[in-house]
Amino acid sequence: MEKKKVVVGMSGGVDSSVAAYLLKEQGYDVIGVTMQIWQDEEPSVMEENGGCCGLSAVEDARRVASQLGIPFYVMNFKKEFKKEVIDYFIEEYRQGRTPNPCIACNRYVKWEALLRRSLDIGADYIATGHYARIVRLENGRYTLKCSATLAKDQTYALYNLTQDQLMHTLMPAGEYTKDEVREIANKINLQVANKPDSQDICFVPEGDYASFIENATGEKNLPGNFVDLEGNILGQHKGIIHYTVGQRKGLGLSLGHPAFVLEIRPKTNEVVIGENKDSLSYIVRADKLNFMSEEGIKDERRMFAKIRYNHKGAWCTVRPSGEDEILCIFEEPQRAVTPGQAVVLYDGEYVFGGGTIIGDK
Repeated sequence: MEKKKVVVGMSGGVDSSVAAYLLKEQGYDVIGVTMQIWQDEEPSVMEENGGCCGLSAVEDARRVASQLGIPFYVMNFKKEFKKEVIDYFIEEYRQGRTPNPCIACNRYVKWEALLRRSLDIGADYIATGHYARIVRLENGRYTLKCSATLAKDQTYALYNLTQDQLMHTLMPAGEYTKDEVREIANKINLQVANKPDSQDICFVPEGDYASFIENATGEKNLPGNFVDLEGNILGQHKGIIHYTVGQRKGLGLSLGHPAFVLEIRPKTNEVVIGENKDSLSYIVRADKLNFMSEEGIKDERRMFAKIRYNHKGAWCTVRPSGEDEILCIFEEPQRAVTPGQAVVLYDGEYVFGGGTIIGDK
């Protein structure tokens, strides 16, 4: 019987490297691919930015592929990455929202673009080193199941994958803890066994979003007013792209109590400030929905939900509130409901679906 062919997206990190090894051990015909997405051609710039975009990532992935005895290629996805991730990221901040570029990259670049190109060259699947598990339910639909290690679970950032994408994807690392993955890498003497995880958004040097946006657009962000809930002016802000809902540090305000960003108003160039109690809300409204374990939601359901990647999650009642919109009413108030971020719904260990947060009203 002919071996199934799988293209593994290799970032040069330990997780994708071990994923490639595990799939080869399971008898797949494995091809390693690193996605070239960094926009600058200058080697020094690419090197400096590191992460999954830098030259060192390509070289690490190439070395691992050589060690595993699998073919390795670098595929250019600069155009797709700029359109679906960078342009989206910039526009969201300009509109006063806080984007999640990893979710966009997963759906539109790592999956849509890489999967399409992989199927074109005769692959049956693509694979990644994500900590999540793909299962097919009794109703025939594919969904994500939380990984074996909740500490590293990455289902939140993958909630937007389609049924077709899930059907053609393998995620072998989801069955292991991070320590077990490093153990496997050490056992087979991979040089990347103890490489630290990348933390920052890969295309934003040192996490300075505002400078990145100003450099990319050539536009200087205009200062404006900090205001309270009554509209009283409290001071001047540096420009709305410097702030996100829930932010407490770096505001430069002395109000005699901790101050939090409650809302960003791009039309009036205002940043609304309040106290911690003002940042709490029971309601999350979301649109741009994607469902996994079921086709959609028709009736009111009680579910577990996360409103940001590192949110521990909380119980809420979810109901449809429009053609492509849901309302989540939480049992306990949640802090900093942030437009632009995702709310991801869980039915036990399985991802039910999710959407993009519009607001808390």
